[in-house]
Amino acid sequence: MTFQLYDTARRAIVPFEPGDDVLMYTCGITPYDATHLGHANTFIAYDVLQRHLIDKGHQVTCVRNVTDVDDPLFAKARELGVHYLDLAAAEEARFERDMVALNALPVASTPRASSAIPDIRGFIGMVLDAGFAYEAGGSVYFDVSKFDSFGSLSHFSESEMIELARERGGQVDDPNKRHPLDFVLWHPSAPDEPSWDTMWGAGRPGWHIECSALALRELGTTIDLHGGGADLIFPHHECERAQSEAATGEPFVTHWMHAALISMDGHKMSKSRGNLVFVDKLRETYDPMAIRLGLIEHHYRTEWEWDDGLIDRNVDRLTAWRSAADGTPGDVIDDVRRLLDDDLDTPGAVAAIDAAAAAGERTRPAAALLGVELG
Repeated sequence: MTFQLYDTARRAIVPFEPGDDVLMYTCGITPYDATHLGHANTFIAYDVLQRHLIDKGHQVTCVRNVTDVDDPLFAKARELGVHYLDLAAAEEARFERDMVALNALPVASTPRASSAIPDIRGFIGMVLDAGFAYEAGGSVYFDVSKFDSFGSLSHFSESEMIELARERGGQVDDPNKRHPLDFVLWHPSAPDEPSWDTMWGAGRPGWHIECSALALRELGTTIDLHGGGADLIFPHHECERAQSEAATGEPFVTHWMHAALISMDGHKMSKSRGNLVFVDKLRETYDPMAIRLGLIEHHYRTEWEWDDGLIDRNVDRLTAWRSAADGTPGDVIDDVRRLLDDDLDTPGAVAAIDAAAAAGERTRPAAALLGVELG
């Protein structure tokens, strides 16, 4: 069966048929706090994707960046009275421990934005030379009026994009901009923020340019699949696509995949709201495989609400799977492969393994396709 996967830009489930070597970029964390369940949900979705591609015979090169030059990190470091890179290193290490515990495959690289300042400066130069950016007020901005297909990833109207940009730090009222949706590539730093010299003046990069520069450096001009949480579709990924294609003249991404967000108490989990469930706290009480199962019992594109019974019921599920780990031969692994070919239908795959476990059929190989180790 052909692997079918939803593509955000095309708004349809379409065949995903990359070559033998799959180039994949997922937007990583801004490391200023512990890994919450929303983070884990996103990265485990991409882990299941990697495992499925590997099972189908592909090699996967997955890059997951670390956004260690960003406003929330600076604000938290300021609040704690620590250097922003020290805070980033500590939280990145905590995140990696959580990913290892949840049995996520190692990724090919986890480059930090702070490692890419020369690449970013060069990238901005490419965008300026191509005529898609301008300097104003000590900053460099991308000129969306020059990029005709701006908005074709997210499919929002201009008024919708302006409102979302306003909500998500886009500074639509910046008087130096020619258009409210123009976005910053480089801007002056605050007095207590890191600053690097450029021909446009001292300062630091904007958020979006960091991922474009890292993706180009680590993976090349065109990526097979780019992903992240659904909240990154606009403005982050829309802006990434625009500046990348403006700089190189080539398609940036062949397939866009986004994971849905998790809610708690009726609102999306977010650090700003504080309605979070932290993975390292859950791990103090629960088997990490039960936590992983609690995530993948939901489809990656379906928003869902945290409930207090989620992990407990998956502890029971894990016990059932382990009791049949080496049971009688069956064909559940073929069922799981078929279900994953259908837009990564992990709920269907989990249900198929539930049925196999209830029948006493061997569950270990099928569970391994979902990254669930039965010990």
